Amino acid sequence: MNERVTTIAGRETVCMEPVRYLVEKLRNVRDGATFDCDIAVQLLRCDEALLPELLATARALKEKYHPAVITYSRKVFIPLTNLCRDYCGYCTFRRDPGEPGAHTMSPDEVLSVAQQGENLGCTEALFSLGDRPEALFPEMRETLRRLGYRSTLHYLAAMCEMVLRETKLLPHANPGLLSANWIERLRTSNPSLGLMLESTSTQLAMAHPAAGTPDKVPALRLKTIEDAGKRGVPFTTGILIGIGETMEDRVESLLAIRQLHERYGHIQEVIIQNFRAKPSIPMAAWPEPDIGDLLRTLAVARLLLLDMNIQAPPNLTGLSYERLLEAGINDWGGVSPLTPDYINPEAPWPHLVELRRRTEMAGQTLVQRLPVYPEYTEKVMARGGLLAERLATAMDHAGYARAA
Repeated sequence: MNERVTTIAGRETVCMEPVRYLVEKLRNVRDGATFDCDIAVQLLRCDEALLPELLATARALKEKYHPAVITYSRKVFIPLTNLCRDYCGYCTFRRDPGEPGAHTMSPDEVLSVAQQGENLGCTEALFSLGDRPEALFPEMRETLRRLGYRSTLHYLAAMCEMVLRETKLLPHANPGLLSANWIERLRTSNPSLGLMLESTSTQLAMAHPAAGTPDKVPALRLKTIEDAGKRGVPFTTGILIGIGETMEDRVESLLAIRQLHERYGHIQEVIIQNFRAKPSIPMAAWPEPDIGDLLRTLAVARLLLLDMNIQAPPNLTGLSYERLLEAGINDWGGVSPLTPDYINPEAPWPHLVELRRRTEMAGQTLVQRLPVYPEYTEKVMARGGLLAERLATAMDHAGYARAA
């Protein structure tokens, strides 16, 4: 037997579990049994001999809750501003004023991208932007003054409302930390909102330098997710793996998400995203998670989250992204036929025809969804107004995207 010491929530425990015992645990999970945190950590560290059984269990659970369907959202990516007051060690999206590529989109630019996406059959306008750049940069304050807005969030709200009013696209905003009041305001134009938890760890010195990332405090991010739950807003969140966290941290992060969902029932999607090294970032020499690490994490996420929607971006895995289906995901996330992934510009989206082919080769049906998942559309429709009208037009009888 292999002895291992693990720590969960400050508690050390010695685990002496042979591989055959873990196999038995996995088979019990398929029959509806639960397992504790210590087992989850061991599964994240399991060797190649156990990996097939872990993946088979995750796939079985996926089929139990989401049989034979993999979803995706056809979107346009709208990087409203890449100015940001946070200096994360892994980010190539953010810019300071005056840096090459620094840009805040005009309303005309936003509308043009949205209209082009509408013509290509997109149904989602994904708004991404830096956290509160006006708090750090006078240049951003001047840009907002010229545009006629008091803050970046006021500008975001106006652009979401414009896209909803002028096109058939449904906005989905990822603006960083939000107060309860801002969640209330944005929910009038956004059927769903998003914020990556990334990790519950506070010991990520390279990824989240303490003096340079005021918006990456886990407690603040969890509060935003919880405030959305209190207001019944469908929410997308997830974890970023390979940024210095331990396996215990990964389990704790997934459990924090699960606990909020158990309390409010609002987390529509959990993204498992793998760190990618890039030449221009402080973490350029940081090792990336390999495919085995990613598959283990996805599978353990399925075992812990059960029926929740689990997504992994296909463009961050390389040529063999279909292997992610082996680990029990049921969603590919947003894929754009028009705009690049501005967060990971070196990683192009897969062509939708190829994505469908590979999905079907795995015995699954690829289905286009909206930025809000089908199980949440009824609650969004109950809000009324233009958002409900647009959603009713966009969705089919099952709550997926209506065929063009």
